[in-house]
Amino acid sequence: MKPEEKRLIRRLSSMEEEMVRFLRDIIAVPALSPESGGEGEEKKVEKILQLIDGWGFDSVERYDAPDERVPSGRRPNVLLRVRGRVGNLPPWWVFVHTDVVPPGDLSLWESDPWKLRREGEKLYGRGTEDNGQELVASLFGLRALLEEGMRPARDVNIFLVADEETGSEKGLKYLLKEHKGLFGADDLYIVPDSGEPDGSLVEVAEKSILWVRVTTHGKQVHASTPGKGLNAHLAGMKYSVEVREELKRRFAAEDPLYDEPLSTFEPTKKEANVDNVNTIPGMDVLYFDCRVLPQYRVGEVLAVFREVADAVGRKTGARIEVEPVQMQQAAPPTPPDSPVVGLIREAAEAVYGVRVRPGGIGGGTCAAILRDAGLPAAVWSRIDETAHMPNEYSLLPNLVGDAKVYSLLFLR
Repeated sequence: MKPEEKRLIRRLSSMEEEMVRFLRDIIAVPALSPESGGEGEEKKVEKILQLIDGWGFDSVERYDAPDERVPSGRRPNVLLRVRGRVGNLPPWWVFVHTDVVPPGDLSLWESDPWKLRREGEKLYGRGTEDNGQELVASLFGLRALLEEGMRPARDVNIFLVADEETGSEKGLKYLLKEHKGLFGADDLYIVPDSGEPDGSLVEVAEKSILWVRVTTHGKQVHASTPGKGLNAHLAGMKYSVEVREELKRRFAAEDPLYDEPLSTFEPTKKEANVDNVNTIPGMDVLYFDCRVLPQYRVGEVLAVFREVADAVGRKTGARIEVEPVQMQQAAPPTPPDSPVVGLIREAAEAVYGVRVRPGGIGGGTCAAILRDAGLPAAVWSRIDETAHMPNEYSLLPNLVGDAKVYSLLFLR
């Protein structure tokens, strides 16, 4: 490491307890969307702005989205800027979200989800890992530079965005719709909202998502006389097996960029059909979760669902309806050899000593929103993957380590 990088590493190691206090202060303020029965992110953002007052940001800008459903009437999107020492380099953009999901069943929590509990290296609480860890780490990574009397190589923009957990309509999507001029096609975009426990993955691609509801209609009768009816459950099972095999045959391409290199077509949720054992169900409802390689169109996949429904219906006499619940065509991948990937790889390998590789995932992140807009985003963080769980936690070495990664990134 260069001498200035070593100074930053030492500085951030000395700030460990302050980072924990910062995380404790912000998770104590629930930031739930109105869809989840909350009041939005305003109070939490006010707390964050109090905590960073005097840190030396060149500007603090508001790009709030109007929302009459919350008491403040707005969903806060706050941009924190620090100018770089080289004016013609593409700037950094870091998107961290301030909203969290509800804690769920409180009986599954071992402590109050809104009060940080420290147990060894684990920091428990709702929002500690998703996305509090990266919010704190990115802010402290930048603060360390300023306190060491350094400037980042290029402009750094940290965006505290709203509404990530419920669709980003009042957050990132709003910004791209109403303030697209902020962003350049050659800028460097990092969305630290997913990752691996060892920090070895820079996510550059996502599969398309298709959720399908399959409703099979038969004829309900007593279970002792099945010949008088038509078993919707049995016909639905036959359909599930046949359509899955047909989908695997039609969409059989592999892409080694993904840990799961094939498209997947999995039957998942099953709705209750009848309440008692001795009745043949006349209706049966099940769901498929499909994660499809970007080279295929989700509309083509849906067409196969309907084609097989017609075929199985003719064979069984059942009427099978297929309805999409969610359809999301994957955005074009960020090139694995793009500058943002290379810079993240350098910094993460320097801090954690692991080989960092670009790859794709089956799930969706809000980086896809940026990619859809033609902005090549990368997703990286080092997390234990406890988001949305009871007893969610952030690991202290990840909190401090990721802050060091950001600090080295901002020097580059």
